[in-house]
Amino acid sequence: MIEVYNTLTGSKERFVPAEPGRVRVYVCGPTTYNYIHLGNARTFVIFDTVRRYLEYCGFKVVFIQNFTDVDDKIIKRAAEENTTPHALAQKYTRAYYEDADGLNVLRADVYPRVSEHIAEIIGLIETLVAGGFAYAAGGDVYFSVRRYPDYGKLSGRSPDEMLSGARVEPGENKRDPLDFALWKAAKPGEPKWPSPWGEGRPGWHIECSAMALKYLGADFDFHGGGADLIFPHHENEIAQSEAATGKTFARYWLHNGFITVRQEKMSKSIGNVFLVREVLERYPASAVRLFLLGTHYRSPLDYAPEYLEAAVRGAERLSNCFGLLTEAIAKAASGGEGGDIFTDSLSSLEADFRAAMDDDFNSARALACYFDLVREVNTAVHAVSPPPKKVLEQAMELFSAFNRVLGIFPEKEGKPLIMKAAGGDDFTGRLLELIIAVRQEARIRKDWAVADQIREGLKEIGIVLEDTVEGVRWKKV
Repeated sequence: MIEVYNTLTGSKERFVPAEPGRVRVYVCGPTTYNYIHLGNARTFVIFDTVRRYLEYCGFKVVFIQNFTDVDDKIIKRAAEENTTPHALAQKYTRAYYEDADGLNVLRADVYPRVSEHIAEIIGLIETLVAGGFAYAAGGDVYFSVRRYPDYGKLSGRSPDEMLSGARVEPGENKRDPLDFALWKAAKPGEPKWPSPWGEGRPGWHIECSAMALKYLGADFDFHGGGADLIFPHHENEIAQSEAATGKTFARYWLHNGFITVRQEKMSKSIGNVFLVREVLERYPASAVRLFLLGTHYRSPLDYAPEYLEAAVRGAERLSNCFGLLTEAIAKAASGGEGGDIFTDSLSSLEADFRAAMDDDFNSARALACYFDLVREVNTAVHAVSPPPKKVLEQAMELFSAFNRVLGIFPEKEGKPLIMKAAGGDDFTGRLLELIIAVRQEARIRKDWAVADQIREGLKEIGIVLEDTVEGVRWKKV
């Protein structure tokens, strides 16, 4: 039984899908005006893992993640880069795919873009105007917050409490400071589309409502995103969607916590934002993903280089276990008896893993089970009487299943794709692995001179090192 913490109710609830065996998920994707940073990546990796676990449990998952390619930030950045908003959005959409693929994030079933759903957005606004929940003013259209009595139910704020921080900006025509824009009248140089209210473009919040309703319908199962989106974005999504349809918009709302940098909030204004592609240049993707999943998703996650360096060592432990298990299976005799205690341990670990993920997708506890499996494998393989081949294969199946959910390593044919040394006899391979480990320790200490010396020294004797997203690979040249 899966239990999730629902932001809407402020409590843990048993998850019951709206349709038996099928789960519909919408996750707010990136605004395509820059490369994604580590904070963005946490959201995408968390909900990728949620999806993976739901599929592991046998659900058919329909997973939608949008691209916001019409936005004030895009318009401003395009002007700074002397390009068009469309070209800029295309550039950073491609970059998103590169970075998300690098982190082993599975592709969504659909990636709807705002610019391709203007008709749906206009239709939704028309419904709200006809129902008296929205009004046109000077080419703009605003949602009338006080017409929707449940406004504030997600964030726990009342309209009167929100009024103290609300204001009418110059040029706005809204009747109430709490009202928010559904459609914005065209301004010179901005993207624009024809509408019943004149040329213009959508407001931010209406975009996700229109796309979620198109691909998932009302009363879908999960809506996810970062905690910073609870108000106003997700609050406004609920208000306008439920006002238009008269139905529940999303049934369970999941929000991941912030990433801090040495206990300080990650912020562009203070320059402590780390781009995913820059992080992946220094650390294997397996370690980055391990780091992002090592804390429960609702808790803050603190970033420091030493934490990622610890994750590198953790990923290496997993990789080494895979190699050890692969070798043990290859050497083990077929058939045979024994290994009952190890088999019992495997069953217990699988149950513990499921219990962890059933408890509000607790990836930190699930990872602990993964490392418990590593310890059990190491003990069993080095025992005086190792388990028979069929039991070792069960351990490999469990190792692969854990990886399938957590996505630490890419997969090929149902098994983790973990790069190992290419070529050479066993002695040479082991010796090079030792040298590579020494170089990795030098890199962790930021002793780049020693790390480069090892690389160049190996190159002189015909060994080339390749720093890939999944670790170091060597080859003879």
